[in-house]
Amino acid sequence: MAADRRIVIENCSIATVDALDTEYANGHLVLAGNRIESLGAGRAPEGLENVELRIDATGHLVTPGLVNTHHHFYQWITRGLATDHNLFDWLVALYPTWARIDEQMVRAAAQGSLAMMARGGVTTAMDHHYVFPRGSGDLSGAIIGAARDMGVRFTLARGSMDRSEKDGGLPPDFAVETLEDALAATEETVGQHHDTSFDAMTQVAVAPCSPFSVSTELMRQGAELARRLGVRLHTHGSETVEEEKFCHELFGMGPTDYFESTGWLGEDVWMAHCVHMNDSDIDAFARTKTGVAHCPSSNARLAAGIARVPDMLAAGVPVGLGVDGTASNESGELHTELRNALLVNRLGAHREAALNARQALRLGTFGGAQVLGRASQIGSLEPGKLADLVLWKLDTLAHASIADPVTALVFGAAAPVTASFVNGRRIVENSRLLHADEDAIARSTREEARRLARIAAQG
Repeated sequence: MAADRRIVIENCSIATVDALDTEYANGHLVLAGNRIESLGAGRAPEGLENVELRIDATGHLVTPGLVNTHHHFYQWITRGLATDHNLFDWLVALYPTWARIDEQMVRAAAQGSLAMMARGGVTTAMDHHYVFPRGSGDLSGAIIGAARDMGVRFTLARGSMDRSEKDGGLPPDFAVETLEDALAATEETVGQHHDTSFDAMTQVAVAPCSPFSVSTELMRQGAELARRLGVRLHTHGSETVEEEKFCHELFGMGPTDYFESTGWLGEDVWMAHCVHMNDSDIDAFARTKTGVAHCPSSNARLAAGIARVPDMLAAGVPVGLGVDGTASNESGELHTELRNALLVNRLGAHREAALNARQALRLGTFGGAQVLGRASQIGSLEPGKLADLVLWKLDTLAHASIADPVTALVFGAAAPVTASFVNGRRIVENSRLLHADEDAIARSTREEARRLARIAAQG
């Protein structure tokens, strides 16, 4: 939308998730172009010019758009498999199938993953893609193209693996890259797709997969590459007790000490899961401002454990929420993670004091923006920030009797999304995507899932 064209949203509750957690029981927002121009209590100012759309948002809560900080889009076409496995057994069961993906499959899976998130309030997504079978096509381009077509702000964490079965890793030999090829392809992806502008729709991070599928040299040189190129770093860390045992056996130290020894702690780094962290680990993350992508549903699905999110937050660790791949979180929806983060963490040591509704909402919005390095642009509703926001309908049977709208959103059933805006452009209306055919995506993901299953069965 042109910078001088306005959208006015009125008569809504607003949770800004700013530094003061400012809220308005009945307020308004004015969007100008791709920015938030103003917001506050009551109706919008009179006499605004060039108003293209005026929305009466009675019965709605407006929040910043949700920010997903960890995902594996390709897994959309392997949902519902290995449902009773822990992480390592699950990986062993699924890697032979994943190693046979191709560009057409990845495009369909990315469309499915993005569609499910976008229609549920995600305005900024990320994908950690690390499986690049030889001859599989332009997988990074397919993923980025799907996000562009959906209209979602996006970070591609260009992953890599170079430790295969013959080196003591889990992936099949033909599903990994050489050290040199992984680094070269990652640098090429950054050069082609990373946008440094304030309102960038596509950014790229350097993202070797995990300590048990990546050589120490790839970890070390990956960190050096990211800092030379000025992009962020992402990987899996401290997800399971098996991973901790693996690191001690192979490297003579725990995961956090290993990451620090390879240059993988810092304010430009975020890690997925971080379930098995002791006090020293949390202190190291807080000292270095290393971020965490908390994935409560996936951690439960794989019986990995409960991450110490309240302790991380108390120490000053940046924490956001992640869906994780949909082979370990079949719903693929981030808004359900608000509720699951709160409930799962209340099963831990802090019990009912672990998290409250507003802390959960902050994890899914501003916390996510922090770990993606975009807190100055998105994650809260403030004048000058990008117009990424969601209108949640809370006056139906599912929520109408809950007086506090933030409590209704987090504790209640998944709320319908009446409107979702990214960069000032509406991408969802009445829980339906405006720029993609959901039925066509469903058909293509089903077809590609079946094609992959047939190929994998043939060996």
